[in-house]
Amino acid sequence: MTKPAASTSRAAARILLAGGTGLVGRELTRLLLAQRPRPALHSLVRRKPADADGHAKWLVVDFADLPKLPAVDEACCCLGTTIKQAGSQAAFRAVDFDAVLAFARAAQAAGARRFAVVSALGASARSATFYNRIKGEMEAAVSALGFDSVVIARPSLLAGERETLGQSARIGEQWALRLSAPFAGLIPKSVRPIQAHTVAQGMLAALREARPGVRVVESAELQDLGSVS
Repeated sequence: MTKPAASTSRAAARILLAGGTGLVGRELTRLLLAQRPRPALHSLVRRKPADADGHAKWLVVDFADLPKLPAVDEACCCLGTTIKQAGSQAAFRAVDFDAVLAFARAAQAAGARRFAVVSALGASARSATFYNRIKGEMEAAVSALGFDSVVIARPSLLAGERETLGQSARIGEQWALRLSAPFAGLIPKSVRPIQAHTVAQGMLAALREARPGVRVVESAELQDLGSVS
């Protein structure tokens, strides 16, 4: 009897995404929806964007009181703000620590076994800088949840068009990008400004490798992963 040929098709992934309206989140949304088979993408947002892609399922939520989420295989978190935008250190922590951790827990309860999150260069729970310390505390809290695989992306200064997303311009960020542009090739990859789409590509590539445990992907590695994915 002839043995049936093995199927080469693969099931579409079921994915949760938080922060899909930001710089990295928008790029990650585009990448995910361009995959074949197209994944079942549930994008959690505080407000549905006017140009929301109809291929994603947009869920308007309160990250301080998340509902039960759809069953998924993996989750990606691109939530983040700045102290200036948030208005205070407490408000910043509510987004970059509390909301991220709440989403991670809800994703895990929904069945996610793999989790990827955008952090920041220099993140450390022992940092003297408040921003980096909160990022480091978030990393530690997410890592302790027990996912099969965790990817922590630590990009350097993000480059991208925030205004097209309806975000306010970050003056310090704009000046840093302008001043560094002529010397980009001379700046080490570890601290060189990085395009948001490169972060998204590198983050997704690392998540797809599904290495067991916690994997911290620094900005230089994101550059490399993003260039080949």
